[in-house]
Amino acid sequence: MTEACIRTAVEAIHSSPYQTVLYLAGGASQILGLLLSVPGASNTVLEAVVPYSRMSLIQLLAKIPLHFCSQQTADDMALLAYNRALKLSSPGSPVIGVGFTGSLASGRPKHGEHRFYMSTRTADRLWISKVTLTKGLRTREEEDRVSSHLLLKAIANACKVPSNDIPELSESDVSDECVKQFNEDQELEQLINGQICFKIYPFRSEIPAERKIILPGSFNPLHDGHIKLMEVATRICGDGYPCFELSAVNADKPPLSVSQIKDRVNQFEKVGQTVIISNQPYFYKKAELFPGSAFVIGADTAVRLINPKYYDGDYNKMLKILGGCKETGCTFLVAGRNVDGAFKVFDDLNVPEELKDMFISIPAEQFRMDISFTEIRKKSGT
Repeated sequence: MTEACIRTAVEAIHSSPYQTVLYLAGGASQILGLLLSVPGASNTVLEAVVPYSRMSLIQLLAKIPLHFCSQQTADDMALLAYNRALKLSSPGSPVIGVGFTGSLASGRPKHGEHRFYMSTRTADRLWISKVTLTKGLRTREEEDRVSSHLLLKAIANACKVPSNDIPELSESDVSDECVKQFNEDQELEQLINGQICFKIYPFRSEIPAERKIILPGSFNPLHDGHIKLMEVATRICGDGYPCFELSAVNADKPPLSVSQIKDRVNQFEKVGQTVIISNQPYFYKKAELFPGSAFVIGADTAVRLINPKYYDGDYNKMLKILGGCKETGCTFLVAGRNVDGAFKVFDDLNVPEELKDMFISIPAEQFRMDISFTEIRKKSGT
């Protein structure tokens, strides 16, 4: 009966739209077998990492935690997993970050409690739980099974599917849990302050492709030139999911406010275009956020992109940073644009030979806009 209930819960998880990254330390190892042994796991599991040694966990967290087995560590792992899931997921798919850290029965008796901490992070919710198991009641394998079953229930809960028939704890075990809810404003605040890396508003109706076609900008305002450029870029790429991208954080200006972001997002909702709000103003960081994507830029932006001036005047540093973008699988589609008073296309630019295959020219006969987006903004009075 138990196995049938677990399988039913896993099938429901795999049928949900949620995609998940799991970071597990110190227990709940059987959750991987439970999830991966049922068909459809590729719908759910994006990645699973087991930072079992202390050094592995330190490298994952990029810090030495005050306590390796603690609620704070589980929460930190879940947030990292959530951000990782955002990067790996299909555009617009809801994601879950799972963090687990435990101190279970081992080869020698423990002086402290047998306990574990779980955390699941979604866009609008953080669910946390501490479970203290009765010492001597179970073997290590049995404690791992209990922790795996409870983590499965937590994932099912995050996916909004039933899991009530999965066995729970004995009367002598102790469980303590709580939930924090986030509204849209709080989520955007978390984005601005760097806790989460981006938020996507999937206003397009079609099923997203795995690869993103991204047109970055300030979109103040969004206008027909942006829409037309995206249409042309999408035809050239042949496949991919069109996304506009607005960075809430600017390199040389104060970050956008929550109300400013929401005002600009409303523009995309009105025209049915997907927009991503990120916190990275630099292209090499955008490439890390959106690996394998095609970025749509103007020739004026391309000129700055390959100018050593913006890399501390160091030509080799420019090559190294853009080479890193290349390694992520990113490409740049370059539209003709006015540069220093003259209309230029990609072929007019002095691109280093090592980087040329990163760039694709958008022919002027397919898209040409002699007036800059800045001039459009001035004329509109915004």
